[in-house]
Formats: sequence, structure tokens, C-alpha cells
Amino acid sequence: MGKTIALVGALDTKGPDFHFVKSEIEKRGHKTLLIDVGVIAEPTIRPDIPSQAVAKASGIRLEELQEKEDRGFAIEIMSRGIVGIIMDLHQRGKIDGILSMGGSAGTAIGTAAMRVLPLGFPKVMVSTLASGDTKPFVGTSDVVMCPSVVDVA
Repeated sequence: MGKTIALVGALDTKGPDFHFVKSEIEKRGHKTLLIDVGVIAEPTIRPDIPSQAVAKASGIRLEELQEKEDRGFAIEIMSRGIVGIIMDLHQRGKIDGILSMGGSAGTAIGTAAMRVLPLGFPKVMVSTLASGDTKPFVGTSDVVMCPSVVDVA
């Protein structure tokens, strides 16, 4: 039986990229759980867990976050929310791995979720920041950082 891979990303700006990855994973007999952490616009691909749920997991409505128009605050809130969601999914045995793709914001949010997972749990971050200092994103965890060579889009 296939594994379930959590795909975490901003589906408003990276929807086609996540659609491609989702399709490739599913072609290989695995399931995906698509989680949207985008706050700019509507997702371009339908998520299994919408960004409204991620924001709510941090105790704030997505609309409030959008009205504030503060990128740093949005990253903080969505990071906090995705950590709670991923921890819950892992504890309930609903995911077998996690993959995220993004630029600076997507990397901060995706790796926040990855760092709370135990050593040995598969975690892959495709990032425009992977060729630089990855310590702020990886810390002491076993997150695998893959450079995207160019912007993920």
C-alpha cells in the first residue's frame, strides 16, 4: 500500500508546481495531502487543507492576516499553524513523509513544520535558499534541502 506524503506550500503562487509534484507522487502509487499556506490570493489548485485552516490553527482568521498586509507576521502565523497541523497529522499516523517547495517565505513555513517531526521521518525542502546557509531552516533536524536552481515557479 502506498504512503501518504504531505505537500506544504503556497498554492496561490506555486499551484502549478505542486500540481506537477502531486501528480508524479500519485503516479507512483502514493497518496498526497495537499496543504495550502498561501495568504496572497485564492489557490490555483484545490487543497485538502486550506490556508484558512492553517491560519485558524494559529488562532487568527485568514482574512485578518490578509488585511494586515505584513509579510513577516504572515510567515510567523502560518508557520505556527502548519506546525500544529503537521504534528497532529503525524501523531494520528496520517502522513508518512513531507515535502515542501518555495522561496524564502515558503522555506521558512515548510521547514518549521519539518523541524517538529522526529529524526528519520522523511522531510524534503526544495528551496531557492538551499545553496546558502541552511542552519536557520534545518537547525539540528534531518531536513533534506534541495536547491531549486531557479525560483520554484
